[in-house]
Order: sequence, then structure tokens, then C-alpha cells
Amino acid sequence: MLRHRFLIAVSGSLILLGAATATSQTALPRTSGKLAGGDDPVRIVCFGDSITGVYYHTGGKRAYPEMLEIALRRLYLRAKIQVINAGISGHNTRHALARIERDVLKHKPQLVTVMFGMNDLVAVPLAEFQTNMEKLIARCRAANAEVLLCTQNAVLDNPGRPDKKLDEFTRTIRAIARQQKLAVADCNQAYRAVRARDAKEFRLLMSDEIHPNMDGHKLLAEVIATTISGKEVSLADVPTPRPAIPRTLSLIRAGKPVKVLAMPPYDKLIAPALMKLDAGAKVEVTTWPIDGQPLTQIEAYARKVRKMGTDLVVIAVPVDSRVNADEELIRSFSWVMNWSLSFARQEWDCIAIPPSTATPKLTDAERRRDQLFRRLIHAQHIDTVPREASDERPIHELLVHWLKEQAKQP
Repeated sequence: MLRHRFLIAVSGSLILLGAATATSQTALPRTSGKLAGGDDPVRIVCFGDSITGVYYHTGGKRAYPEMLEIALRRLYLRAKIQVINAGISGHNTRHALARIERDVLKHKPQLVTVMFGMNDLVAVPLAEFQTNMEKLIARCRAANAEVLLCTQNAVLDNPGRPDKKLDEFTRTIRAIARQQKLAVADCNQAYRAVRARDAKEFRLLMSDEIHPNMDGHKLLAEVIATTISGKEVSLADVPTPRPAIPRTLSLIRAGKPVKVLAMPPYDKLIAPALMKLDAGAKVEVTTWPIDGQPLTQIEAYARKVRKMGTDLVVIAVPVDSRVNADEELIRSFSWVMNWSLSFARQEWDCIAIPPSTATPKLTDAERRRDQLFRRLIHAQHIDTVPREASDERPIHELLVHWLKEQAKQP
């Protein structure tokens, strides 16, 4: 609920941010006109790097382009919208020029959103970046596509991609837009507005120093949708995809073994619970050791997960895991989740369960920490087994109920 109220407050300022940069109603007349009319299909390609593509930072299933499609469907109920994600990790504007025909223009888009800079600042001189961006714009226009430039999110200051250098590339994007008479979705300015308002809220938008988590991607999508439409939209209530464990359910239905890596107490609970879905289910469980370990050690173990060949990972960091401060918890727990997911689109199932699900009676200090765990799980776009405050069922019953609800999903 806190996240929802906060994002509405942030979104309320985004129209002002967009209006200060460009007037989307006139800068994107064909796209906005087709969206409003609802008669003709509108195809949008989001062109960028790992901040655009689908990777572990956002749960491995969706990123801001997928959220942008949801946002535009909310704003234009009659519109026929397709948003294509053309983001590739590690790419800069040199790569973009090499693949624009294959990954963007072949789709014959009405609109191309262009979001590069984070990798250029470590590999491409600023003058070349500007030239490359101008070439990308010209290629899109020659293909009769409108262009929307997007600045990238602000970062946690780091030596590899310092905030000061990112700001130089961001200012260049704005200057190109002015020269080319293009709209800008100024995501960087929106992030900086969050940071100026509440530094911790800004921190909770980030999966690591440079990549936003899904809460951060929702903000990117809100900014872009507002720039396209001139209308406010919130994505705070968009849930994780259902079912949360498609691979696990598929294997059980096919009578194949399910390999599970689970933290206690779920290492003892998950096999009997899955057998409630199918008494003949074959479940092989490996325990993820966490007893008495500090969160940093749990994080170190997480680095092994991608090579373990599991079908389902169950994360359940205990509330009393030794951690000194909120920042340490945010950083380490984010990486526990990051390493528990495949690098790009998700190849196995992963859920993360807060301490309060297994242990509902918490002290005030533990409850505060539990709330931070729940916030981070939500921000990563990973599903969870929740427990309402009034729910007193034993944990095994809660888990079985959750699994049965997942099995009902189409």
C-alpha cells in the first residue's frame, strides 16, 4: 500500500516533468492519434540495453516495455497495441546501429523508443554517442517511424558508471531532442525527483548500482506512457505473472521429477505440499543451508544457484539473519534474489517468502525488517506465499493452499 501511494505521488509530478521537456501531444502526433482513434494497430519497439531487456533485475519475465504496453492499454481502452522489447544486455549505440534493421525496423513500428547511454559512457566517446544517436533517429525516420528518446534511470554512484558521467550523456540526449525536435521521456529526471524527495525510496527502486528492479521499471514505463499520452498512469498495482511456478506445474502434470532448492523450513514442507497436487509427484529437494549464517554468507551461496539445474528455488531468509543495517539487508537480499534467477528470461521457477509467513508472531523490530523483505520481494517481481494478519493456519496448510491456487491458473 505504501508503494502504491508513493508512486501516485511521484506520477503526479511526471506530467510536469514531461511538459518541461517536450509536449508529447504535438511531438508524437501520429502515434498518439492512432492510439486515441483505436482503429489502426500501433506497434512500438523499445530499443535499448539491459535496462530495456528482460533480465534477472526484474524477475526474468517482464521489463518496462511490457509494463508500457499495460500502461497504454489502461490509457487507451480501444487501442490495438503491441510493444516489442529490443533490449540486449551490454549493448551501446555502436551495437544499436549494427542491429537496428534486424531487431527494430523489420517490425515496421509506428514508434521507436530509444534508450541508450549506460554502456556508451564506458565505451563510446560522447561526441560519437551523439553522432550514433543522430544516425539511429535518421534510420527510424527513414522507415516512417516516430522516435521517442528516453533518458536512463539515475544510478547509485559507483566507480564504473559514475553519476556525474551519466549526467553528461543525459544532457546530450536532451540536447539531441531539442535539435531534432523530438519528445523526451525524461526517466533520469523522474528518478532524481524521487531521490530528492526520499533517498531510501530511490534506493528501493534499484536491483544493483545501475539496474532498476521492477518497481523501478514501472516508474520508467509510467514516464514513457505519460510522455506519449500526456496522461497520468500508475502501474503500482500490476501483479506478478500467474501462475508463479509454471515449470514446476508443467513437470508435475507430465509426471516428471521436480528438482527443488529450498531454504528451511520449506525444504521439509515443499515435497509433501506438491504431492497434494499429485500424489505421484516426484520431488527431489536440496536444502539451501541458512541456519546461523549471516545474510552475506547466504548471498555467497546464491552465486551457485544458476549452475545447480533446479526447477524451483524457494528463498526464505530468516528474520534473525545477521545483518547490521537496512542498506546491507537491501543489497544482500537483492543479490540473493538476483543470483537465484537465470540471467535473462527465466528458465526455472523462483519464489521468495518473507519471514512472517512461517513465523507470524514477530517483535516490532522483526516486523519492521519483515516489511522490508516483503517490499524487496515485490520490487523484484517475484511471487510469494503471503500470510494475512488474521490468518492463523499452520504454514504447511498455507503452502498447500497457495500451490492449489497456482494450479488453477490457466
